[in-house]
Amino acid sequence: MSNNNNKQLGEAPWLHVIISTGLGTGFVPKAPGTAGAFLALLIWIGLYYVLSPIGLMVATILLVVSSLLIGVWTDNVMEKYWGEDPRAVVIDEFFGTWVAALAAVCVDGPAYVSISLATIGFVLFRVIDITKPLGCRWIDRNIHGGWGCMLDDALAGFYAFIVTLIIRYFHLVENVHGAFYL
Repeated sequence: MSNNNNKQLGEAPWLHVIISTGLGTGFVPKAPGTAGAFLALLIWIGLYYVLSPIGLMVATILLVVSSLLIGVWTDNVMEKYWGEDPRAVVIDEFFGTWVAALAAVCVDGPAYVSISLATIGFVLFRVIDITKPLGCRWIDRNIHGGWGCMLDDALAGFYAFIVTLIIRYFHLVENVHGAFYL
């Protein structure tokens, strides 16, 4: 991962700068990936409040697919200006967060369940993306270009999705929340 946050910033196409840096969250000095992933979570929560459950499912799937394709495209462009897998490019964190959020769509019950599951997915995704276990590190080191940038986050997001789905299946969010009101 390159630390060239501002290298040749003026030469890079601004559309790609805006998209690839997650509306500028990639320029946050400390933990830009977490800042980008957190903005992705906030966007998802905003959609939760304005869409029906089916609409949220469709929107989340569209966010996953579009962020993957746009992420590959924009990362390939930005690598020409900032080097391979630049630190400021956080579109991959948006993608991974939305993959994990798929486990929170179409949940019956109060809002806190879906939002809690999406937040758990976000935290799990960040931990997995940072530690890079079980194939994530191999992808990060061996697959280059836009696909390499996105695929390690795809796997991290998938792992977070699976764990969040298990938490959802066993109703752990509801059980923990209920324990506070005994």
